Amino acid sequence: MEIKRNIERQLFAWKNNPKRKPLVLQGARQVGKTWILKHFGNNNFESVAYFNFDRQSELKQFFENTKDPKRILQNIALVHGKKFFPKKTLIIFDEIQECNDALNSLKYIYLMSVCSGYCRS
Repeated sequence: MEIKRNIERQLFAWKNNPKRKPLVLQGARQVGKTWILKHFGNNNFESVAYFNFDRQSELKQFFENTKDPKRILQNIALVHGKKFFPKKTLIIFDEIQECNDALNSLKYIYLMSVCSGYCRS
């Protein structure tokens, strides 16, 4: 049985906002943050790219070595094995607090999306 969650309305509003910024979802452990993002992505985007900094520690190198958002996105797309498509791919960074460089890079990825039309969903 699936329960409709209040956060889904907020996620829809975020997705439909043409000036949306990267979304950081915080909360207590084991309350369903990852589940709701995957569920929302699978139902509202053509593809979902899921990365977990706790389980995939090799991801950290992509953020430590550069602040160039194009290079970061190219590198993580290689790890994912599929290309990212603007406004069609939801990229989820789980346990991002494990990599401060990744958290700080969100602003550069956002600035790139505003300047070039690439949207980090």
